Amino acid sequence: MAAPREHVAGLLGVRVEHVGDLGTSHSWTLHRMSLADGREVFVKAAAADGGFFAAEAAGLRWLAEAGPHAPVPEVLAADERTLVLPWLPAEPPAPRAAERFGRDLAALHTASAPTAYGAPWDGYIADLPLDNTLDGGGWPRWYAERRLAPFLRRARPHLSASDVRLVERVIDRIEELAGPPEPPSRLHGDLWSGNVLWTGGRALVIDPAAHGGHRETDLAMLALFGAPHLERVLAAYDEAAPLADGWRRRVALHQLHPLLVHVALFGASYRARTVEAARAALAAAS
Repeated sequence: MAAPREHVAGLLGVRVEHVGDLGTSHSWTLHRMSLADGREVFVKAAAADGGFFAAEAAGLRWLAEAGPHAPVPEVLAADERTLVLPWLPAEPPAPRAAERFGRDLAALHTASAPTAYGAPWDGYIADLPLDNTLDGGGWPRWYAERRLAPFLRRARPHLSASDVRLVERVIDRIEELAGPPEPPSRLHGDLWSGNVLWTGGRALVIDPAAHGGHRETDLAMLALFGAPHLERVLAAYDEAAPLADGWRRRVALHQLHPLLVHVALFGASYRARTVEAARAALAAAS
């Protein structure tokens, strides 16, 4: 799809001087644009309305409601086919920025907390739908019914029958595996290291699958594929908003959903890690 120069100009009310194409991601294209007023912006564009950008924009704005220091970029414009954010130059992650990120993430999770799990908009992770049905009950059953079970169905073609039964055991035992009750937190929801942008001496989070959830989920996702200075991030987080005892034993439980997402998206190459996470989640309660 060609870069939507005129469309972006209309959304922003500013002429687009230059467009740089940055490739594709999932079912959309990525662009860097220079504007006549001197600004540079980052643009995601889709050929048709899939609901993705509405969910992403809603999530970023909702996360920003946590306070002025919420680690999210401003949404400059969004509609059914386009999302426009400021262009933020990347820089190498530094230890001090990692510590600030831990504190910012703790504040995001604990300030202005939502009253229910889920979100008041249709969710997506990548371009797969997420069930964001709001629920004021407990997190364990919500996680099992809205995250694990739907993506186990999607991943099933790439799993063996014994693999499926293993994940079903996690779902059946979710109440005892989930640890102490936690109130809902504003979550990024897809916080792998690729969705952390190091810029301006801090870290900002992008591409959210935002919803009210369990705060250990974001921390587990940071660890899933490795994040720079992770232990500094976690230490600063725990100092600002102490985590419940045993949270490290529950990392695998929180990683099980994103791993099922990866199986659904990319096939059996993620099967072994998914099975390992399910086994580790069960073993943590024994």
